[in-house]
Amino acid sequence: MENPTIGNFIAVFEEMFGRGLFWALVALAVIITLAYLYVLIRDRAVSWRKFLLAQLAMPVGAVAAVWFVLVITKSRLADIGGPIDVIIVLGIGALGAVGAAILVYTAQSLIKGPERVQ
Repeated sequence: MENPTIGNFIAVFEEMFGRGLFWALVALAVIITLAYLYVLIRDRAVSWRKFLLAQLAMPVGAVAAVWFVLVITKSRLADIGGPIDVIIVLGIGALGAVGAAILVYTAQSLIKGPERVQ
């Protein structure tokens, strides 16, 4: 890939995950992001209690993201061959951790509502 473009990356992800699953994941990410923005605008502040609880989900999200990619690509951890593979796996884990924290924070805020300061 001499000149990587967004189209190239979309084609690769569609090939890896399948067209339906890839676009379902994109739609889910957009919905969660919009819900997160809604919560931040509605509450006008970050609830640090909810944020700390959301951070507990980060290790679970990291492991789940790596596991998901390994299952989808029919790979094993033993297939990691070089430094770029390790970097990619660490990146997938980091994105999974952040995604899990955002998901948990948003879910808490939508279910419990804004915290009342007394």
